[in-house]
Amino acid sequence: MGIESRGFVFGAPVALKLDLPFVLARKPGKLPYKTRGVEYALEYGTDRIEMHVDAVQDGQKVVIVDDLLATGGTAGAASRLVESLGGRVAGLAFVVELPALNGRKALAKYDVYSQVTFEGD
Repeated sequence: MGIESRGFVFGAPVALKLDLPFVLARKPGKLPYKTRGVEYALEYGTDRIEMHVDAVQDGQKVVIVDDLLATGGTAGAASRLVESLGGRVAGLAFVVELPALNGRKALAKYDVYSQVTFEGD
């Protein structure tokens, strides 16, 4: 699964290389079929992501891909969304992680991978 929108850029080639299906998690109203959504907190309010109701099958394993792990809010919402459809989150993969924002801690029940970490001052 790729999270809008940079998660599409990184997740789609991974799915293609592994010959696996690719699922989109998008902002509300962007998908053309019946959707299920999850709201999540931001530091300045709330947001919502949605996916097609038939995008994940019961028991199906899903790896969630995005560009950045900061607080873990968006990835946590995507994880809850997958689980609400009966899927299992097999892991989360990010290009960049900002450890000072504790996103990995917020996602502690999942396997989390990041390629690069940036320690801030």
